[in-house]
Amino acid sequence: MQVQGSVTYRDAIQFLSGIQVFGQQLGLDTMRALLQRIGNPHEHLRFLHIAGTNGKGSVAAMSQSVLTAAGYRTGLYTSPHLVTFCERIQIDGQLISETDVARLVAQIKPILPTTPRQPTLFEVVTAIALQYFREQRVDVVVWETGLGGRLDATNVVTPLVSVVTNIAYDHMQYLGDTLPKIAAEKAGIIKPGIPVVTTAQGEALEVIRRVCVEQNAPLTIVTAGQNRTPLIGPHQAINCAVAEAALRATGLKITAEQMRTGLAKTHWPGRFQIVREKPFTVLDGAHNPHGAEALAATLREQFSERKLTLILGVLRDKDYQQVCRILAPLAARVLCVSVTNDRSATAEEIAQACRPAAAEVCRNLAEAFVKAANADVVVITGSLFLVGEATAYLQSSSVPKQERRLQ
Repeated sequence: MQVQGSVTYRDAIQFLSGIQVFGQQLGLDTMRALLQRIGNPHEHLRFLHIAGTNGKGSVAAMSQSVLTAAGYRTGLYTSPHLVTFCERIQIDGQLISETDVARLVAQIKPILPTTPRQPTLFEVVTAIALQYFREQRVDVVVWETGLGGRLDATNVVTPLVSVVTNIAYDHMQYLGDTLPKIAAEKAGIIKPGIPVVTTAQGEALEVIRRVCVEQNAPLTIVTAGQNRTPLIGPHQAINCAVAEAALRATGLKITAEQMRTGLAKTHWPGRFQIVREKPFTVLDGAHNPHGAEALAATLREQFSERKLTLILGVLRDKDYQQVCRILAPLAARVLCVSVTNDRSATAEEIAQACRPAAAEVCRNLAEAFVKAANADVVVITGSLFLVGEATAYLQSSSVPKQERRLQ
């Protein structure tokens, strides 16, 4: 067990998991106050800021890989994690150590009562990431939003470039019930004079275009691309093109060879990740309808002649019925499970949403894996939380209860 003084990593995770009860509180005043109390570390860093409905993580992973290949000491901040909290904060592909997590939590804990309101979990973790990147003297940080953009805790920075990957329906209880409303929230990361790269289309694009005009921010619209990464799926071509356009817009020195090398080394777990061959097993965190459509297109491309078994678990607040309608018809068999998360739809609800497909209720993920043992192709999907649980299961480990709460 890693120890920092009298604070262990387990202590730190337990403390962070306790913050979660304060829930989702959008706004930047508390975040700015918290950062001011730790010396405004973000003012000493450069950022590539990424928002959007889907593809943020893939674009972030590609960008980090290229920047590292180009010789920049590169921070990466993403969420949620799959197995360990340390995945959220990385430098050049190396996860933050448990010792550093314990140390940084111990440092920030006494400061939290001094802010205008109790900071949320995401605000605290964002501050920890910024403090870590500053003290580790990173050259540039690939910086992924948590939710939305305008009022997201990450939106305290002025980046080298702002990226909005795409706009689709998700988190509507926070971001709005129309694409223009959601686009307006995502476009909140756009800063005066800072280049913007987007793949948004239609009325969402018009919102982003209008904000760019108001902010005098140069806009690059990406409509197609070529996948030069190991990440699988037709949607990765446009993600790759976004990453390339964003990297060029930063003004950082990156050669064509460094771009090719970095893209070719990209690794991003849980996104059409092939984890074993007997049975052929794929992990993909298609957690909303837009992601489910991308997964469906990839499955048709990769496995048009093979029989699919889905292990499917979806959160109730993610339009799980539509996710089921998109994915279930592709499978010969759907094994339905509850995600280990308070927001999960039940296995019975998922099975009902999948019908008339052949859907079966499983008590847990372990039972689903047993039932899928003789399948041709197994796809575990519907939630990144389920993908994390499956990753741990396949590694013969488990996700500690406290770390699962942080997801």
